[in-house]
Amino acid sequence: MMRLHTLIVDDEWLALEKMKMLLADQQNPNLCFEQVEACIHPSNALELAQHIRFDAAFLDIEMPEINGLELAWQLLQLQPGLPIIFLTAYQEYAVKAFDIHALDYLLKPVHPERLAVSLDRLHSYMQNKPSNKDTEPASVMLCCLQRLNYHDAKGAIQQFSWKTQKAQELFAYLLYNKNRTIHKQSLMDLLWPSYDTKRATAQLHTAIYHIRKTIERAGLDLKLEYKDEGYRVVVGELTFDFEEWERQVRSLPQIDEKSLEQHLDTLQAYTGNFLEEHHYPWAESEWERLRLLWLKLAEDIAEHYMGQEHYTEALILNRKIIERFPISEEGYFRHMQIHALLHQPQEVKKYYNQLERMCQNEFEDLPSEDITAWYREWMLQLKQER
Repeated sequence: MMRLHTLIVDDEWLALEKMKMLLADQQNPNLCFEQVEACIHPSNALELAQHIRFDAAFLDIEMPEINGLELAWQLLQLQPGLPIIFLTAYQEYAVKAFDIHALDYLLKPVHPERLAVSLDRLHSYMQNKPSNKDTEPASVMLCCLQRLNYHDAKGAIQQFSWKTQKAQELFAYLLYNKNRTIHKQSLMDLLWPSYDTKRATAQLHTAIYHIRKTIERAGLDLKLEYKDEGYRVVVGELTFDFEEWERQVRSLPQIDEKSLEQHLDTLQAYTGNFLEEHHYPWAESEWERLRLLWLKLAEDIAEHYMGQEHYTEALILNRKIIERFPISEEGYFRHMQIHALLHQPQEVKKYYNQLERMCQNEFEDLPSEDITAWYREWMLQLKQER
């Protein structure tokens, strides 16, 4: 068990106490929050960080003294590699949180179930930190990017064989919540909400039987256990592709010409969204979290290309960004900027018109004021040049 010295910073006393209680009551068997330093004032947190080595930090974003994002930057200057989990009441802060490679972000009010996901992520991160002793990587990998399958000990892709779609979804859900017991009633409510208790219980038992048989046939180092009126998958010597990919992202050095290839390899390793082919509603939050991490990495590379005047490469990558995020204004705007630098006015106009149509169709609104102002200024300069 990892015994952690943890920092919590929130300018609201009640929220601070609530977070302390949640950490004290958390059920992750691998983590113990032995010491917790709680600060209302960010300046006190920075002072503590000069004398105490923290294992993790939970930071509120909306604070009057120092914004939580700025506080994170300052903490990372003092303690590089510190795992940071942001607390916020606003979804739009998610992208900004990933600007500093935050481990996760939790929306307020924080629910124990969602906190459990973050703590499992924290445990995985700490196990794979570069400072840990080097170990041989697991030879078998469970894959959740795009679809659920696995790589065997020889690296070959293997498909699971399922009797029913519900058994597959139950397996995927227990894997996502690995090492945590999920009450059987919660599982029945998730997968068979319209069934009565007797019928749902029978379906659950049948699915559990099929999962155990599937694990046995595949020879995976997994155990499906019944405990405290619930089920859990205990993971042995296995890795997960989405966790490995996130670890790679968070260990990337600052982008430059020397590290560009490493960034590109990591970007390419993102083979699809989390369980995308299966369309599980409960997987959407993880899907979106990883997509935002991919977006930040792609934008960093695109900005690097632009800074080095590699405009063709920037355009190719930016098209991929627009494909994955078709309702994001920034992708269209970056395309306009690149074509302006290439002195291709027709392309600038084309993408601005596409942006206008997208905003009208999706939001019944105009492009943002900043983009509109840039376009007007560019049009004015174009007329003056003529």
